[in-house]
Amino acid sequence: MAHDSDLPCDGDGRCMICKISPPAEETLTCKTCVTPWHLNCLSVHPETLADAAQWDCPDCSNLICSHAPPSTVASGSEPSATLIAAIRAIESDASLSDQDKARRRQQLLSGKESDDGDNATDAGKEIGGGGDSEVLKLLSGSFNCSFCMQLPERPVTTPCGHNFCLKCFEKWVGQGKRTCAICRTTIPPKMASQPRINSSLVTAIRKAKMSKSVTASGPPKPYYCVLNQNRPDKAYTTERAKYSGKANACSGKIFVTVAPDHFGPILAENDPERGTGVLVGETWEDRMECRQWGAHLPYVAGISGQSDYGAQSVALSGGYEDDEDHGELFLYTGSGGRDLSGNKRTNKTQSFDQKFEKFNEALRVSCRKGYPVRVVRSHKEKRSAYAPEKGVRYDGIYRIEKCWRKPGIQGYKVCRYLFVRCDNDPAPWTSDEIGDRPRPLPSINELENATDVTERKGTPSWDYDEQKACWLWKIPPPESRKHANNEDVEDGSSTRKACRKKQISVSERLLKEFCCLICHKVMTQPLTTPCAHNFCKSCLQDTFAGQTFMKDRTCEGRRNLRAKKNIMKCPSCSQDISEYLQNPQVNRELMSVIESLQRQTKETEENTVLGEETSNSDQKNDDVKDEDPETEANNMNMEVDEPGNFSKRKKYDDGNDCDLQVQEFETRSKKDKHEDDDDFA
Repeated sequence: MAHDSDLPCDGDGRCMICKISPPAEETLTCKTCVTPWHLNCLSVHPETLADAAQWDCPDCSNLICSHAPPSTVASGSEPSATLIAAIRAIESDASLSDQDKARRRQQLLSGKESDDGDNATDAGKEIGGGGDSEVLKLLSGSFNCSFCMQLPERPVTTPCGHNFCLKCFEKWVGQGKRTCAICRTTIPPKMASQPRINSSLVTAIRKAKMSKSVTASGPPKPYYCVLNQNRPDKAYTTERAKYSGKANACSGKIFVTVAPDHFGPILAENDPERGTGVLVGETWEDRMECRQWGAHLPYVAGISGQSDYGAQSVALSGGYEDDEDHGELFLYTGSGGRDLSGNKRTNKTQSFDQKFEKFNEALRVSCRKGYPVRVVRSHKEKRSAYAPEKGVRYDGIYRIEKCWRKPGIQGYKVCRYLFVRCDNDPAPWTSDEIGDRPRPLPSINELENATDVTERKGTPSWDYDEQKACWLWKIPPPESRKHANNEDVEDGSSTRKACRKKQISVSERLLKEFCCLICHKVMTQPLTTPCAHNFCKSCLQDTFAGQTFMKDRTCEGRRNLRAKKNIMKCPSCSQDISEYLQNPQVNRELMSVIESLQRQTKETEENTVLGEETSNSDQKNDDVKDEDPETEANNMNMEVDEPGNFSKRKKYDDGNDCDLQVQEFETRSKKDKHEDDDDFA
């Protein structure tokens, strides 16, 4: 590897050591990786001009020592020269694009076969640029992960503006690296330990992938719920309960028509208010609003179910430190084990063992029978990278595969459950177009010392159908014991019609995802904070204008105390970003994508306007050609002068005036004819 004091220039051409922009004559470019280096800051200088022309940077000169496969090292003479020659051959191949060159370089360093590399290249083309989606190609060329060279899966954006997959980033940090893999900017310690997924980038990638398969949906079925029409539309807090939160708040209407003990997803036919059902990724302000849409009914409890019937839903809100969240699967801790009597309602210290009873037994019943369980995540879960930034989010259907008891972190036994996602819709943190597929169960080390292990032996009620390629009820769901009181409204005036929205382009939809969280407009000079929030540079600087990074303190005006750091919270969350604001760097990858999308949107609008003008002109020409020839001849005859009669007639716009003129003309013609007959007689 390179010497500790050897660092290249960054993307702006500034040396990372002396922090200045060296002139061209003091800049040395590596022949292999084409990276600029400041000549004066190098520990070893090239001796001659010929050496400078064929110079390899410290990273490329020692490349074989850290990255070459074992087979290459043991193969024989001069492996380093062979590897560098292969890299230069890839760089000189004009038939390859920049993305293909980068992919083949990485495959060469990882020791993969060339055939595998070609297959990976073809797969990358299929994923990154498949079809005619220009927007998907644009995102694939700008947001690719620098490790796997694919569109990032669960993307993490560093403060310097580079994107990585969550797994790639965690693997990089797990090796003890605390700098960006591209520009070597220092990664904040909190981001290295608790990386946050960039939700805006997840949504943009998913919309780009689904742009080709979007179809217009039919009108919603007219279902209505009159079960609780006297309740308020929004849950509110009484004056007496303001100081104690929403524990004694009034519950609002239940907008869905499912029973309280309903298993599985809430479909469109059970949503008379919107006609869409509860969608994966839908977010609510708090648990009370989540209750109104039936995703999870209890206000405070994390489990909704009955011990002899099964569990319908759970909520992940960070209540137990034993919980482990891995997205598509997580280890959930049961309820109980705490003394909540008297004024200890918020006690978080466990004082006795948990048992399989009440809510814990309800989860075990769902495990044995394979019932689907709805899962919601709360922003209060601070340890998980999959928790929402704010509010409560519905994350889809899971199934409990195993449950057991084991000693917890606090020493007492806890009930543990393995949840695995099995939903037909993709998770909110992925950019996949399709939902889950059956996956093998992971190996769990804590099962070695576990007791009361329960596994499902029969066929699960909710399972994957290979023919239909979807998750469905293999065994009919249990009959509800609390039927919902639904009545259809026959008054036609109250029927809600499905309004079709104006079709907008994919570029316009993606631009809405790249809006600043302060001004709510498309970002200019975007900044990405360590907590994965995007803002305009000017908006973020104006928010903290006039504030200093250090706060001076005095002891009652007599003597000066040690200066204190001024905490600057992110406008979208409570994380301190004061260190980031000292040197914010523009996310150039995101800025280039926004500019490209704006150009595409402008070109689309111009083509649409031009097409409308062309169609209008063609319509006018067709109208002129289709005019009646007999009408034209009559008009011409009416304009010819006749002897003994009045001269040329005028044209009138009003049809009534024209009729009067014609009647007058006929009357005068008959009168003249009658006078001529008298003269002849």
